Amino acid sequence: MDGEEESIVDRDKRELRKLKREIKRAGSKHRRRQLKRDLETNPEEAHRSEESLGRSSSQGLNRLDNDATRRGY
Repeated sequence: MDGEEESIVDRDKRELRKLKREIKRAGSKHRRRQLKRDLETNPEEAHRSEESLGRSSSQGLNRLDNDATRRGY
């Protein structure tokens, strides 16, 4: 790879990782709000509440940034 192609790949990887961080942050906020809501509505059963991230799940982005630095996983 020459320098220009490498920088495009690096930029794409950076953007992908940034997107994943943003999705994870949104999922954490969603989860905290849901737990708080469950505590208010039904405190006795709140500890059994199911986690549902929906759109805020980053599972689909896992392993998309495979490269030589991540081959051992």
